[in-house]
Amino acid sequence: MKDFVLRNVSLFGEEVVDAAVCGGQWSAIGKDLGCGYGQEIDAEGKILLPGVIDAHVHFNEPGRTDWEGIETGSRALSAGGGTAFFDMPLNSSPPVFDGAGMRLKRTLCAEKSRVDFGIWGGLTPDSLGGLEEMADEGVIGYKAFMCGSGLEEFGKAGRKVLAHGMKVAARRGLVVGVHAEDESLIGKSGFEDVMGSSLEGMRMWFASRPVEAELAAIRIAMELAGESGVKLHVVHVTHPDGLNLIEEGRRNGVDVSAETCPHYLLLNTGMGARIGAFAKCAPPLRDGISVEGMWGLLKLVETIGSDHSPSPPEMKAGENVFAIWGGIAGCQHGIELVCNEAMRRGIPLKTMAEKWRGGVLRRFGLGGGSLEAGQDADFFLLEKQPGIIKEEDLLYRHRISAYVGWERDWRVLGTWLRGRRVGDETRGRFLRPSG
Repeated sequence: MKDFVLRNVSLFGEEVVDAAVCGGQWSAIGKDLGCGYGQEIDAEGKILLPGVIDAHVHFNEPGRTDWEGIETGSRALSAGGGTAFFDMPLNSSPPVFDGAGMRLKRTLCAEKSRVDFGIWGGLTPDSLGGLEEMADEGVIGYKAFMCGSGLEEFGKAGRKVLAHGMKVAARRGLVVGVHAEDESLIGKSGFEDVMGSSLEGMRMWFASRPVEAELAAIRIAMELAGESGVKLHVVHVTHPDGLNLIEEGRRNGVDVSAETCPHYLLLNTGMGARIGAFAKCAPPLRDGISVEGMWGLLKLVETIGSDHSPSPPEMKAGENVFAIWGGIAGCQHGIELVCNEAMRRGIPLKTMAEKWRGGVLRRFGLGGGSLEAGQDADFFLLEKQPGIIKEEDLLYRHRISAYVGWERDWRVLGTWLRGRRVGDETRGRFLRPSG
């Protein structure tokens, strides 16, 4: 590993500084640093940003590596500024339900991941006996679905299961992340017979999962979290009403945080209907007014995660939009496009970086920080290079993305993990909560 200094780089797109790396850490960041820092890199016109910690990905290994896999998933993530990810317990097969499942996934990640990694454990009726084992093995948190997950092996967590899991998590100082949709409010009758992934089919999909289902589930989760004192994390919040409800819970003493995803800040139902199956996800996209509302309430969002949930092309095709796999492939370009949109809106990139790094570190009890002397040099550079995202740009196992065709002015030039540019030879470390 060579020491180096970035000369004349724009810190968060604001002041121009020099940034020196020694031994994999930032040694100095400031104006006109002297010599003696090793290799000099001209970074004029580039923006220096802290590496993305994507707390919500589905790399689907073991068992469904043909959907993505740790190797291709971490490669795509690093191309989008990612220096770490937390892999969900599904859609792995078997899911992560116990200590053995944790050890298996940890071994696979250590062998294949280009970047650092954490591992979520499942909270389902079938995993209750393994919660303590997973905590012992360093699980980053427990993930529960308050409705059907789409996979038989990962069952819905009802009130009793959630309450039990929250008590264990509270005792072990862990986060419980919930997919918040109330199944009783998800439309069924008539919707499932819609044929085709046409505009009308996608519109019916959006209508079948109204925001009221999301809000009702958030209320239930916060009620249970208030009783147990657990750290509750509501993943992929889609609507400003959800953020306001979570803020109300905080004011009432519930330890609750909110995640949203790039697609809920970039895509709306009109765009999703035109894109088709590649934009199908759950909870679904919301209308344009809701997207604007999410930007307006960004201060209430702790973390931004991609919810990268890919599948083979054949699972994104078919006559019935309701039978098509739901999930957006977005870990490569999501943050890049969010940066572009934030700059267009005049929102400081430092504010956005808090959502993809600082907020994640704090919420999940991890050490480290941002762009400061003494911290690991985990970062990426943005460069101005207007262009369109093309299918051949995608590094996923399958070249599928809702963002193909998107224009952006700034793109990720490269990503560095502990001062080393991420590539085929880099391997990440296992991340576990410190307390």
